[in-house]
Amino acid sequence: MRGIYSSVTDMRRKVFTEVARLAYEGGDYSRMEDLPYKIVPGDVAIHRESIFLERAIVEERLRLAMGLPLRSVSEHAPVSKGVNESAIAEKYYDPPLINIISFACNACPTMHYHVTEICQGCFENPCKEVCPKDAISIRHGKSVIDMDKCIKCGRCKDVCPYHAILKVERPCARACGMDAIGSDEHGRAKIDYDKCVSCGMCLVNCPFGAIADKGQIFQLIHAIKTGKKVVAIVAPAFYGQFGQRVTPEKLTYAMKCLGFDSVVEVAVGADLCTVEEAKDFVENVPDKLNFLATSCCPAWSVMAKKLFPELAKNISMALTPMVLTARLEKKKDPDCLIAFIGPCSAKKLEASRRTIRSHVDFVLTFEELMGMFAAKDVDLENIPDSENVPLNEGTGAGRGFAVSGGVASAVADEIKRIAPEREVKIASAQGLHECKKLLTLARAGKYDGYLLEGMGCPGGCIAGAGTLCAVNKAAAGIEKYKKQADKQLASDTEYVADLELLEKDDLL
Repeated sequence: MRGIYSSVTDMRRKVFTEVARLAYEGGDYSRMEDLPYKIVPGDVAIHRESIFLERAIVEERLRLAMGLPLRSVSEHAPVSKGVNESAIAEKYYDPPLINIISFACNACPTMHYHVTEICQGCFENPCKEVCPKDAISIRHGKSVIDMDKCIKCGRCKDVCPYHAILKVERPCARACGMDAIGSDEHGRAKIDYDKCVSCGMCLVNCPFGAIADKGQIFQLIHAIKTGKKVVAIVAPAFYGQFGQRVTPEKLTYAMKCLGFDSVVEVAVGADLCTVEEAKDFVENVPDKLNFLATSCCPAWSVMAKKLFPELAKNISMALTPMVLTARLEKKKDPDCLIAFIGPCSAKKLEASRRTIRSHVDFVLTFEELMGMFAAKDVDLENIPDSENVPLNEGTGAGRGFAVSGGVASAVADEIKRIAPEREVKIASAQGLHECKKLLTLARAGKYDGYLLEGMGCPGGCIAGAGTLCAVNKAAAGIEKYKKQADKQLASDTEYVADLELLEKDDLL
């Protein structure tokens, strides 16, 4: 759960720290076998029925954090199997990206309605009266639901005057906007990867820590150790993620302590994305397209193309801020390696696409980066402010991409600059459940002439699966960060001229 330092958060943080420390120290990686005993010491289990199960789960989390696949439960294999092959400076994700550690899953009950002890056995029995399948009977003065008859319509819950009927759902399945989570033969959660868009919402909503995504910490540190120039491009959502006293200057200094050559603000790419999407809207809506949808959230755009293929043309062709920023940096130095640092697991999937992987070499979440800081004993709040800090190049518009509504607002302002006479109507949705509703209405013609914004995470990027801060605090921080920008309108950025250069080189 974001913003709550729970036992699951603690385990994840320790895993990322130990993987980073292992990579920095180098040497014989077979000592990875000792890490589960370091992370889960002693001989008494704290959270599970046995210490052995706790360590087995940590073993799989270690492997995933290093980009390694889960091991088969039915076959013996050491924890370190494949680690030497992964100790390289360049490695993309082998699918699947989001994984369920089966023996960590609680096999939570699937969605159903449950009558609690709060039931008062009222005379009116509205729950029984509204049930379309006669699934509710009264026994010993209390309502009872026949699960064989129940169709899960929820009418009984809606009419109960005492709120005595609960809708019980698996947290991971409830959080999945793609309905991609079902059950295996043992009742444990299972992901349908044909539906999954790697948004990571199941990951942050599983209270048992049974779901994890693969990482590139290990490979990134190897790239740094080889002496290659690694440029960190940092998503606008970073502000406030590492503590209220950690300024952009301190973060830049700290990242250079990790071995990054330089740090660049992805808000620069967001500004360029804004300019491109505004141009797309003015040129295409309504003459060629009945509406235009923003493109920056990969979970949203992949969802749209999977479920609404006929609307794929309505998703802006503008490159995402991550890709635009990466291509700008690669144009300056084709030999550098680019590490995107952000809040999102879906960005890992985006970066692994054939057309993008030549420009974005690594994707790490803020949580994974925090593991690197811990491994190197970097005290973020007590380091000096750095001089010549590059994290002041994005405009307020680009920085606003981090919160729900920020993308559409930035694009609308730019449209008004280009075509002052145009009325810009906006509709936005956050969370894939709401995004599906938005596109369903758009397909029905309810949003003709509109600019649509979709965000896969409720709250926007600041609510991504790899964030550290509570969403409300993060939103307040971004608002402050926007105001600190020297320029507010996206097209005021000095990098607008670079769009023509990227287009000339066929990089747009």
